[in-house]
Amino acid sequence: MRDADLQGRLAFIQAAEQLKSVLRCAYTATGRQESTPEHSWRLCLLAMVLQDSLGPLDFERVLKMCVIHDLGEALHGDVPAIAQGAGSHKSESERHDLIDLMAPLPAQLQTELLGLWDDYEQAASAEARAVKALDKLETLIQHNQGQNPPDFDYAFNLSYGQQYTAADPLFAQLRRLVDAQTQQRLAAATQSPSP
Repeated sequence: MRDADLQGRLAFIQAAEQLKSVLRCAYTATGRQESTPEHSWRLCLLAMVLQDSLGPLDFERVLKMCVIHDLGEALHGDVPAIAQGAGSHKSESERHDLIDLMAPLPAQLQTELLGLWDDYEQAASAEARAVKALDKLETLIQHNQGQNPPDFDYAFNLSYGQQYTAADPLFAQLRRLVDAQTQQRLAAATQSPSP
């Protein structure tokens, strides 16, 4: 590989470091705000522990999508799901930011990574639909596990991502377990006295 090509890949990796500072609206079990890379890491781990039940998916493609799906947030941050209503330009903004971030990479690699991101965003392939479902489930698991602020909206979680998690029996089964935990958190939150 030529030095110039390696320099471009190094520049991309250095620019991608910005994602490490992007915080999400979820909290860890210790009460610290979760970062986007922490979410992506556990999404990969969730996919790995379910790999034997995912069926005939291209698992390398699944993991690549898990890694790339939020990379566009590196430049302008995360938009919480609860704030992604009609008229949100989240997808277009993240895609544009991802393209900017990938500029130092060789064209073929840019095309591959953007193709993975587009597939995920559109939920076009079986792999993308699986990653979409797992992404929603990991988020819900974190919400149930986190030390959240008193006004955290657990009721939102009960409908969040249903169209993805209901499409496959494995994800629907996992969703039932996660929703039961959400119901427990919701019940505990409504019983707690307001500060």
